[in-house]
Amino acid sequence: MSRTDRIHATLSLALAPSHLEVIDESHQHAGHGGWREGETTHVRVIITSAAFAGKTRVQIHREINALLGPEIEGGLHALAIVARAN
Repeated sequence: MSRTDRIHATLSLALAPSHLEVIDESHQHAGHGGWREGETTHVRVIITSAAFAGKTRVQIHREINALLGPEIEGGLHALAIVARAN
């Protein structure tokens, strides 16, 4: 299973989003810090979930970062998050 598939599965299971996109942007960072050829190192997540209702942006980002901790520890260098409550 690819890193983007694992991220998608983790967020889907934990947050039951109504919308979720996991976009590998690694190719846009070739040669920059944290980039490794052939690996998914830079990801953008666009997510809408009722689980975010009443939470601040910081709380939402912390929750997503905690859920994806194993991926970050495993080499995910950059995670851009666009999150909304529905």
